[in-house]
Amino acid sequence: MSNIQEQIEQERDQARAVCDAKGDTSGECAAAWDAVEELQAEASHKRQQKPKNSLELYCDDNPDAAECRIYEE
Repeated sequence: MSNIQEQIEQERDQARAVCDAKGDTSGECAAAWDAVEELQAEASHKRQQKPKNSLELYCDDNPDAAECRIYEE
């Protein structure tokens, strides 16, 4: 998770630099802040995902095991 936080900080710094150079109302400034918002949304989404339990992890590694069979009607 710290990797995405580092990316957010880098994008923020870049957005500030672009806005200082191009102006706050420029399209480049808006696009730079959009990139920051997308990364923040991704970080939020990752925080909301619940961790897998031990059975889910086992079934990921052993999809053919009897415990992992899924029957559809």
